[in-house]
Amino acid sequence: MPESILSLKNLTIGYEEELIHSIDLEVESGDIIAIVGPSGLGKTTLLRVIAGLITPLNGEITWRKIPKRGGIGYIPQRLGLVRHASVFHNVDLGARAGSTPSWNLFKWSKQRSIDVKKAIKLMGISDKIYQPIRKLSGGQQRRVATARTLAQKPRLILADEFLSELDQDNVNNIIDVFTSYIEENDAAMILVEHDIERAKKMSTRIIEIKDNQLRIFSP
Repeated sequence: MPESILSLKNLTIGYEEELIHSIDLEVESGDIIAIVGPSGLGKTTLLRVIAGLITPLNGEITWRKIPKRGGIGYIPQRLGLVRHASVFHNVDLGARAGSTPSWNLFKWSKQRSIDVKKAIKLMGISDKIYQPIRKLSGGQQRRVATARTLAQKPRLILADEFLSELDQDNVNNIIDVFTSYIEENDAAMILVEHDIERAKKMSTRIIEIKDNQLRIFSP
């Protein structure tokens, strides 16, 4: 049975001026919610508020059954990768964030390595595993950031246009990987997406920002 893992009540977000108000949203396990709409309306700000990076102007956010350590995975639009470090190192940062160090450090390190290599393989970049980020294309870097979040094993995934710069084969693969992950782990995902057709293919619900409010998408 789906269970609520995130609740937004009468939320107002923005900076000096509000961007979106009267946000009421329940996110359940199994949900993949796409947020669509033109740039500058607050989509990225909403993700950052949910991630705890920005304080809302008003309202209440309740996280349920999301572990404090690594429970929320965030794929930002600018990726946040360590450019001089390798693909493995960057993905391992996610695995470290999602696991608690064991008294047996060798066992902990070995399991992290397994998780990292699995995530990298799922993203189809195993041949780049020890290359520095700066030598990768934009699309490859985006897949590294995505693998980092998979290795973290979060309960809630926030993704900001994470399918951009990718060819259709990689888009299809990543959609398959994430829909399977959500189903198998009773997780949920909220993504910002500019491509309506991709949003329809991947999401269980589509929400648009209109008149400074969240509304059910109506084409």
